Amino acid sequence: MSKVILFLLLLGLNFSCTHQVNDSLDLSKATILVSKEIKSPMHETAGNVLAEEIERRTTIELEKSNGWGSNTTIALVLQGEADVFGEKVPYAKDADKKHIKKEGYRIVHQKDGKKDILWIIGADARGVLYGIGKLLRIAQMELGHIKIANNLDITSAPEYPLRGHQFGYRNTANSWDAWTVEQFDQHFREQVLFGANSFENIPFQESSSSVHFKVNPQEMEVRLSEICEKYDADYWVWTPAPHDLNVPNAHQEGLKEQEAFYARCPRLDGVFVPGGDPGENHPSKLIPYLKDLSVVLKKYHPDAGIWVSLQGFNEEKVTYFFDYLKANNPDWLKGLVYGPSSPPIDLERELLPEKYLHRFYPDITHTVRCHYPVERWDQAFALTLGREPCNPQPLQYTKLFNKDIGYTDGFITYSDGSHDDVNKVVWSQLGWDSKQDVHDIIFEYCQFFFGPKVAKKSVEGIFALEQNWVGPALGNKVITETLALWQEMEAQHPELTDNWRWQQLVMRAYYDAYIKERLTYEKGLESKAYDILANADTLGAEEAVNEARVYLEKADTELVAQNLKQKVFEYAEALFHSIGAQTSVSKYQAKSAERGAILDFIDYPLNNRWWLEDEFEKVKKLSTENEKLERLEFIRTYEFPGEGSFYDNISSADAKHVTSETDDAIDYLWENDGVSRKRLSTQLFQFTPTLSYDELDADANYLIRVSGYGEALLRANGQRLKPTKYEKGFEQFKEFPLPKNLIQDGKLEITFDKPDEEHLNWRKQSRVTDVWILKQ
Repeated sequence: MSKVILFLLLLGLNFSCTHQVNDSLDLSKATILVSKEIKSPMHETAGNVLAEEIERRTTIELEKSNGWGSNTTIALVLQGEADVFGEKVPYAKDADKKHIKKEGYRIVHQKDGKKDILWIIGADARGVLYGIGKLLRIAQMELGHIKIANNLDITSAPEYPLRGHQFGYRNTANSWDAWTVEQFDQHFREQVLFGANSFENIPFQESSSSVHFKVNPQEMEVRLSEICEKYDADYWVWTPAPHDLNVPNAHQEGLKEQEAFYARCPRLDGVFVPGGDPGENHPSKLIPYLKDLSVVLKKYHPDAGIWVSLQGFNEEKVTYFFDYLKANNPDWLKGLVYGPSSPPIDLERELLPEKYLHRFYPDITHTVRCHYPVERWDQAFALTLGREPCNPQPLQYTKLFNKDIGYTDGFITYSDGSHDDVNKVVWSQLGWDSKQDVHDIIFEYCQFFFGPKVAKKSVEGIFALEQNWVGPALGNKVITETLALWQEMEAQHPELTDNWRWQQLVMRAYYDAYIKERLTYEKGLESKAYDILANADTLGAEEAVNEARVYLEKADTELVAQNLKQKVFEYAEALFHSIGAQTSVSKYQAKSAERGAILDFIDYPLNNRWWLEDEFEKVKKLSTENEKLERLEFIRTYEFPGEGSFYDNISSADAKHVTSETDDAIDYLWENDGVSRKRLSTQLFQFTPTLSYDELDADANYLIRVSGYGEALLRANGQRLKPTKYEKGFEQFKEFPLPKNLIQDGKLEITFDKPDEEHLNWRKQSRVTDVWILKQ
């Protein structure tokens, strides 16, 4: 077998290519030569990354050399010329017409007599690493073997110049605060191999703020900077201004803290100061602070830039900010960041002068109470998996990427843990080439991290996990099939048992299946309790309540699917040991119940038994039997108003008449650390839902009933209705008589005007949870 030469070349030449795949090329006896044109530390990094990642997957140790020899003495050389010690760098046919763009690469296989040469030609040092990443992602690597397609010829360059992710070393993240420097180094490397070029830390964390810290956060701030320098990745920091710049000396103290940090960092490329979330500063105070901050930053990092977001800005603040840019045209500002609660992204881009860059700050890590809530997520998952579960959503995030990315120059995503690992790769690769098929991206992810034997099936498994969350969980056969698929792979590939990416995906399959089993069981128990209440007239109120309780209590005394639950706990334990994943507050010291603590909610009631128990106690205290029976009938028919009437739980996955999707920060009530005893329907809502009906009786009288919180400015077929009852608290009601003249065709469209509540925190703004159309 002939030797193979791997070239990592730094060249800014003209290339195009065609991708030809014939038989495979064996690289198991290749040697690596790195061009001296790649300056340190990237000179060492490039060769080490290639050799180490191959060895990690194959146990093959590729030799490195620093000069030409015979076929058995092969060097890896980089230089900017076409001739390398007698070996010509191959040119594409239209070399004079097209350059490899910044950060781009060309991978080309060349046959030279008995010698095979695989060239990785980078437009710059980063391009070399990205070329290595592509090679590693497409190579067939198994124990003792590494092969690629013969006659390979690929040219590629990134579409968007900014492609990064936030990695805050803080206890808010549900795993990273437990990481070592070595774990961050490996993880940043892997992100680069999939096309990322920027990493954003959140400094100024107290060393006592997490029991999981392996390294003092002040030291880790510097280590992360060094890792970015090692891989030639941009190092960013997210650093809010002092909360209130009106406080005496706050401005100066903020600058002093920042300067000490800048002085410690060997590399710093971007400083992002959010205008809000947190912070309530007016731009008249924030802008002078940013201007002074830029002076301090340039003192230590001349090429670094100041960035700011307008998150939480009202119209007056937005106008002030853009008027300032127009009047002053400041050079100290590098760009604007669009994040959750910023003004509309298209408006920002329109108002932003062309000289400034526009960075996207999308939330790819959360499922509810966030930038991009899961569409029509079943409440059973919202109540249990919560805000930060393992959430691979390649299809949804491809759609969201394409929706907004065109207004920006790229992105650094918002992430708070390792649970969104698949989503990071999707964004990195779409930022490289937005026209890629996301299935191909996930295939490379699976082949690189899990190996070629399981790649195809694990791709199916990841997309199946996303489908688990589409539509109502009850009756969703996909959930059962998804578990069976992952169980099959789990049994066939024990070698992946310690792989943390594998662990969290398999755990999700078990978790989803357990929730579906429990949901089916508990809804059935609630239905039987209502059957008992239907006979309350005969049984008597007290006896009906007692018998109904018997069925409700079975959810706690006669448990189901405990084998599935046990597997979830086993994988949670494995994840804690592999990456410090904190899936419980009490067991693994997660920061809070909202931060990935999925174990703490795995048995949260999926029926209304807590609410019913509280209502039963209220019924007992009523004065007369008739009052008790009336209340029990109201409870029983809450979601079942009778023939000719309609009910919708606004944000439920099975709502029949709701036509709107939540498009704001929240669609799930969070109170009492997630342990609410309110009706389940009360815990889901939209701010201004729309509902559509086409089966009303034009000759009948109807009453529209609404539950929620605060205001409900209801319109029926465009006409604002006047209420006859208008209660504003949770589980209280507003009632609107529906004029017959509005439904002559039997059709009805309900909408809600948004009240003027910009001054209120979003958690206190009005919302709608339930809507009834009651035939009188």
